Amino acid sequence: MKRYFFLFILLLWECRLNAQAIMNPAIKTSHAVMDGFMDQRFGLFIHWGPVTLRGTEIGWSRGQAVPTAEYDSLYKEFDPVLFNADKWAKTAKDAGMKYLVITAKHHDGFCLWPTQISDYNIMNSPYKKDVVGELAAACKKYGIKFCMYFTVLDWHDPNYPIEITDSKYIKATANMEKFVATMKNELQEIVTLYHPYMLWFDGNWEEPWKNEYAIDIYTFLKKLAPDVIINNRLGATGDHSKLTSESIGDFATPEQKIGELNTSTPWETCMTICTQWAWKPNDKMKSLKECLQTLVKTAGGNGNLLFNIGPMPDGRIEQRQITRLKEMGDWLKIYGESIYDTKGGPFTPNSYFATTRKGHKLFIHIFEKKSNTLTLPPLNNVQVERAYLLNGAKIKYKQDAAGRITLLLPDQLPDNNDTVITLELHTSAEAIPVVSYWD
Repeated sequence: MKRYFFLFILLLWECRLNAQAIMNPAIKTSHAVMDGFMDQRFGLFIHWGPVTLRGTEIGWSRGQAVPTAEYDSLYKEFDPVLFNADKWAKTAKDAGMKYLVITAKHHDGFCLWPTQISDYNIMNSPYKKDVVGELAAACKKYGIKFCMYFTVLDWHDPNYPIEITDSKYIKATANMEKFVATMKNELQEIVTLYHPYMLWFDGNWEEPWKNEYAIDIYTFLKKLAPDVIINNRLGATGDHSKLTSESIGDFATPEQKIGELNTSTPWETCMTICTQWAWKPNDKMKSLKECLQTLVKTAGGNGNLLFNIGPMPDGRIEQRQITRLKEMGDWLKIYGESIYDTKGGPFTPNSYFATTRKGHKLFIHIFEKKSNTLTLPPLNNVQVERAYLLNGAKIKYKQDAAGRITLLLPDQLPDNNDTVITLELHTSAEAIPVVSYWD
């Protein structure tokens, strides 16, 4: 019995090693490509499809707020005659965004490109235009990196076992092998036709999806496009907000919350500008202060922000959302040096300041003036040589023997949303270890 038990353990260990080898292939996205992605810092997420005709959530309202048969027929009415890919891409450009992700296929299964694999696509709507192709071309025109969202689950596909969220019923037509083959065919189409910079997967949490499928898909994609970036929502297990050695993907994806300071592994927060991912009439929108501080705290934690909008049924982005994004872009024109191509830290962002760094510069982002001075936690072996408002006047400061830096703040902060102070150091700011402290 002991011999058999030992052989069983040995077999399990061998299987684990094999699985790990497959999950960490030599074709995994390179550090150089991922460093380039993390330098972008700011991207536009777009959730859009026929469901905007009802103003309910994309995918999730199918069979809930909108009856399934009605939801699945909305494409027959979908005619976004005011869709203008150029305006969408320019909105991202004017916001200071560097990449754009469009929901090419959400959990409802509707495809925004003219796929040859399924009839449930944009060419069978009254609109009959390749939304994805037009947007890819517009992004190229404006220097925006084009990316695509693609769901793992598909409640509409007869081969996928589940028909509606949280359902215990398994379709009689279910066949996961055929479903995975369909996924591969659709992914090959979009990679070949549109050459996305990044593929943003989702819907990996339902029981029918297994890691073996995810490994197969990741490997398949890397053969098609070795440098395509893939998020961590392809594997069947794991916390989206974390990236581990077992993750099948290249970066973590905390959702509707700012990720924790992490200088070891890449991550991207996805968050809505309003409350719903897809368009909702009169949806509450975040203030400029909240939008900017979300971006800065994310960068201060060493992450990217993928900021979501939901265009309307006619294809337009709401003017109030365009205006808010433009306000963010105007701020970035002045202070972008402290966001793009920077590293987060060394201090954990809190309610009144965050820090970013590049080269010998440490940028202090002040959200709120609580007193006339701001004292930073001690920094060992770091000497400040200059302090000044970014693009502005000098700031008085003192540094004690313990390495604490005290800044004398202006009587009035130049920007109530985020005032940026630059500290020029005698050494590399990027080499400073993360400093732990309490808010």
